Amino acid sequence: MSVVVVGAGLAGVACARAVAAAGIPVRVVDRAATVGGRMASSPHDGRPVDMGAAYFTVRDPEFAEVVAEWRSAGLARPWTAELAVLEHGDRSRAPGPMRWAAPAGLRSLVAALAEGLDVELRREVGRVEAGPRVDGEPADVVVLAMPDPQAARVLDPGLAEVALLADRPWRPTVTVAAGYPARAWPALAAAFVNDHPVLTLVADDGARRGDDVPVLVSHTTAEVARRFDADPAAAVPMVVEAVRELLDLTEDPVWTDAHRWRFAAPEHARAEPFHLGENGIALAGDGWGSSRIETAWRSGQLLGREIARRHTH
Repeated sequence: MSVVVVGAGLAGVACARAVAAAGIPVRVVDRAATVGGRMASSPHDGRPVDMGAAYFTVRDPEFAEVVAEWRSAGLARPWTAELAVLEHGDRSRAPGPMRWAAPAGLRSLVAALAEGLDVELRREVGRVEAGPRVDGEPADVVVLAMPDPQAARVLDPGLAEVALLADRPWRPTVTVAAGYPARAWPALAAAFVNDHPVLTLVADDGARRGDDVPVLVSHTTAEVARRFDADPAAAVPMVVEAVRELLDLTEDPVWTDAHRWRFAAPEHARAEPFHLGENGIALAGDGWGSSRIETAWRSGQLLGREIARRHTH
């Protein structure tokens, strides 16, 4: 039996680890230059800045075991159980579960899980067809671990799985990181920004990284992301000005960076944690469940186990 996983984000890597643990040959391919998917981080001034997901939470007991390993290795740290809420000029608090962060960026967590796996990067998959076949190459199972719209573009239109991916819109966002001369904003880990025309979240990257470097990372509304879809860098002045007003800043950032996520999160959750068809086509990711980092791991882990179970039976 052979398995090909398309997508080297957390779901794809978790799936591949579970398959490999059962002794089944598995290969992971991704068009990007690094693993991580939407747990991406970009280097600035010698340190990583999280440009995708802002943090993760832990509910699933098995995921907690993985997080404990990350923590013991110095890869993950508890960050904050309380975020601020900024709304119409007022600031309140939003207590909740512990949010976790990664000193070396969230991508480092996926990289740690990918160690020892057969991963081929900068590999663009054009078509997955019945068989299943990946660009003409046969496999017993092909896993598409990616947002629905991306999976739909890769799948042959005649496959039944295409219909499963057409039922939900996905929200885009533009993430803007900005490095400042000094920390000049009120203490906050991160803040939900409600009913704002530009922003939905602002995170203090120095606080979540634990090094207090003066970097803020902001996520835009879906409307702003759609407006600047063709040129996300053009959204930077608008975002910087919105952050200035929101946090009463007086200094301009010394550098900025923008990244567009066309498929940041689905509008609606699914009840199923993954899909595995009798035809050998499988689907996984944070779109299978409620959209969280933990959901992505759980989706891939459960799918990998089911692939292994079918192989042994």
